[in-house]
This record gives sequence, structure tokens and C-alpha cells, in this order.
Amino acid sequence: MTKEERIRGYLGLAARAGRMESGEFSVEKAVKSGRAHLVLIAEDASDNTKKKFQNMCAYHEVPYLLFGDRETLGHVIGREFRATACVTDIKLAKAIREL
Repeated sequence: MTKEERIRGYLGLAARAGRMESGEFSVEKAVKSGRAHLVLIAEDASDNTKKKFQNMCAYHEVPYLLFGDRETLGHVIGREFRATACVTDIKLAKAIREL
């Protein structure tokens, strides 16, 4: 299994367990409230979106990861297209970061 496949598996698990937020507004709210433990940003998200979330994550000390494109990120978590998502479970976030 490749790293990306394992990350996809963990993200799917987090989504099924209800331990994820997706979409810019929900992710921003989770980061600012301290519930987000890992933020995922699609590589094809707009430069403005990438910069906004990278700066927000740096300020709130939340790790982030550039992952796939919007279609892939959305598909993995069972949605249509998503530019951003976050994992709210600390153990799943740690497992993904370690990969």
C-alpha cells in the first residue's frame, strides 16, 4: 500500500466516524475553535485559499497537508468537490501526519 492509499483510508475512516469537517467555512470555524488537528488543502485550490489556510494554520499552530486535487479530496470524504477539509480526531490526525 502506498502512502497516499493509506492516507485515503484514514480520511475515509475519519469521514465515516464523523471526525471531519469540510468546506472553507466549517474548516475555518474548526481551526479557530481548536477542534481541528490536521487541515487538508487541495493542491489545485486557489492561491488565495491556500495562503489563507496556511497562514491560519500557522497562527493557530495546526499542521496542514497539501493533498490531491479538489475532486480527489471530496471523493475520499464522500462529498463532491472540496478545496479544504480537516480531521477533528487527534489520533487519526497523528496517524496521517506520521505517514
